[in-house]
Amino acid sequence: MRKKNQIICNMCGKKVKYIEGLLKEDYCEIIKEWGYFSKKDMEVHKFNLCETCYDRLVEGFEVPIEIEEKSEAL
Repeated sequence: MRKKNQIICNMCGKKVKYIEGLLKEDYCEIIKEWGYFSKKDMEVHKFNLCETCYDRLVEGFEVPIEIEEKSEAL
């Protein structure tokens, strides 16, 4: 859920930290546009997860997620 200058985890309800208008922790934003052959055809679902809830969610996956290290651009 996103309100003006506020991001809330849809799973636990925690507010993601903003201090003086700057984001002080990260979160996962999911946007899914459902298409043909779905019972949700033409719907767009959006939600946010704090990092803790994201970790809890992916720990339960039968097939692990892919993780790549990203280097900083100079």
